[in-house]
Amino acid sequence: MEVWIGRDGERHGPYKEVDVRQWLRSGQVSPQDLGWYEGLADWQPLSILFPDEVRAAPPAFTPPPAPPYEAGARAMDASAALADYAGFWKRVAAYILDALVLWIPNMLLSSLFGANEAAETYLQAKLAAGSDPQLALQAFDTYLHALGPALMAQTVVTWLYFAACESSAWQGTLGKRALGIRVTDLTGGRISFMRATGRYFGKLLSAFILCFGFLMVAWTQRKQGLHDMLAQTLVLNGRPGEEPSSRSPSRDQGSLSA
Repeated sequence: MEVWIGRDGERHGPYKEVDVRQWLRSGQVSPQDLGWYEGLADWQPLSILFPDEVRAAPPAFTPPPAPPYEAGARAMDASAALADYAGFWKRVAAYILDALVLWIPNMLLSSLFGANEAAETYLQAKLAAGSDPQLALQAFDTYLHALGPALMAQTVVTWLYFAACESSAWQGTLGKRALGIRVTDLTGGRISFMRATGRYFGKLLSAFILCFGFLMVAWTQRKQGLHDMLAQTLVLNGRPGEEPSSRSPSRDQGSLSA
C-alpha cells in the first residue's frame, strides 16, 4: 500500500507504508500530519491511520528541571563577594600606584603655575631674612600665595582622576584595577560621580584628623574608613564582571582605606 502525506497544505508522496510506519516511530513525521491512501474517503491524521506505531514511538525528551542549588549558590556567591573586603596591603599598593600615575601631571602643573620658581624664591628670601622672624613670615606668606594656583590645579586633577575612575565601569583607579579591587556602594553596585566626589573629599577629612579616618578601617566591621562611611561605599576584591572568588573573605584586620 502506498500512502500520501499532507503537510502545510502540500501533498507529498506516495510513500511505502513500511516507510511511513518507520518515520512515525523515529519521529521524522508527526502523528498530526495528514495521510491518505486509495480507498479512504478523506485525509486523516497519521495517528488514526497507524495508531499502533504512534503508541510505539518513544516519548518526547523533556529536559530535567534545573537543580535548586543553582539559584541558592548564586545568591551565596554574591553574598560572599560582598563580604570579600580588600585588605591593607592591596589598598596601600594601589594608593602608591595612583600616586605614581599622578606624579607626572602634578609636576607639569607645578612647573606651569610657577610653583618651582616660587619655592626657589622662598628659599632665597628665607636666607636673606636671617634671624628676623618677621621677614621669614613675609617670605613664607609670599610663597603660599604663589603656590596657591598650582595646589588648586593639582587638587582638581586628583579629584577628577579618583571620581571619574571610581564611578566608571572600572569602578576603580588604575592602581585599584591593577591590584584587582573595586569601589562599590553597599550592595556591590557601581557608584555615581557625585558619590565618588563625596568619597574623595571625605578622604581630605580623614587625613585632616591625623589620619584617624583611615585608621578606622582597622576595627570597623566592613573595613570602612570615615570617607567610606560618609559616602556609603565599600572596597571589595575582584574586578567588575568577574565571577565571585571561591576564597573566603579577607581577614586582614589591619586594612586601611585608600
